[in-house]
Amino acid sequence: MATSFKKLSNFAPQNLSHFKMKQITSVQNPFIKSLVLLQEKAKARKQSGTFLIEGKREIELALRGGYQIEVILFLPELIDYNQINKLTNQPIDFIEINKEVYQKLAYRDTTEGVLAVAKSKSLALKDLKLGENPLIVIAEAPEKPGNIGAILRTADAAKVDAVIIADPKGDLFNPNIVRSSVGCLFTNQIATGTTDEVIAFLKERKINFYSATLQNSTSYHTQDYTAPTALVVGTEATGLSQKWRDEATQNIIIPMQGEIDSMNVSVATAILIFEAKRQRGF
Repeated sequence: MATSFKKLSNFAPQNLSHFKMKQITSVQNPFIKSLVLLQEKAKARKQSGTFLIEGKREIELALRGGYQIEVILFLPELIDYNQINKLTNQPIDFIEINKEVYQKLAYRDTTEGVLAVAKSKSLALKDLKLGENPLIVIAEAPEKPGNIGAILRTADAAKVDAVIIADPKGDLFNPNIVRSSVGCLFTNQIATGTTDEVIAFLKERKINFYSATLQNSTSYHTQDYTAPTALVVGTEATGLSQKWRDEATQNIIIPMQGEIDSMNVSVATAILIFEAKRQRGF
């Protein structure tokens, strides 16, 4: 099965403009099997440097975000070739598939019958392009794809300058993250790194960072986020690691007035982001 991790273009059709539209009707087709592996295996995504995108809106956002699309697969009963051909001027291979193949690959029934194979992007800290007064969101070791997706949606809504995942638990091109972010994986600047690397990155650029934690903290709304700022959140189970607490410009807390002492990490992130945006005049 190792051959399935090879570059996907080995299986995909090339220069379809010179040929009859390629059709695949069997789930046993080698290319389709390689796409199933992309959905299921981080190793396949890493080795091929590609991942799957599902849905017309998500594909449009990926193209706007500068992602390179290699192949588009579509179910003609749900979407017309002319509709997807208008999405981009990039040289893309198009493959017509049947319902059985589509259902094998698709997670949702509401994605208009279209999927794409895209090239992964670098997530290196050095590739982030930041202005003079950035607002950054940092999530340490988030585990739940739904939370990561929700944070990315909020980051897009607030138009923050970057989202950094410290000590990531898995690859960000996991289909569950792609799906839960509703395309915001492609609209945000994103980077990953170890906690040590991210803290060094912030200090080198003189970016203040505020760690959301229950211990030795002050109310979040008392701090000034109008200078270069990073807002740091941890997991709901264990919170932030000690290094983030010790090195922070200030530890902050969202005052809780009920019985529980914390809230969903994506909700907490949204509260912090929009306080910073309020202070900056949106």
